[in-house]
Amino acid sequence: MAEDPQASGRELESYLAALAPEGDVETTVGRQFGNAQVHQLRLQLVANEQLRELASARGTSPSALAQEWVMERLRYEFGQHQQHGKAAMPQWPE
Repeated sequence: MAEDPQASGRELESYLAALAPEGDVETTVGRQFGNAQVHQLRLQLVANEQLRELASARGTSPSALAQEWVMERLRYEFGQHQQHGKAAMPQWPE
């Protein structure tokens, strides 16, 4: 009896599917859009709810608020770096 030539392909697909984490169906880490790069941010459920509440109170989306906070922190960190006489860091757009 001849072996099914597609059997090994299906076996490999099943194996790879079993290895793939179910929660990462939409992995976007590293994907670039224009001059921006996308990063996933995983938060604990409590933190996620707090972010949603704060964003709603400010009339914005959770992702926009998180992005704003990251950019503010980067500006702060780079400013601290420059104040301590370290090598000049790149300037971030406003």
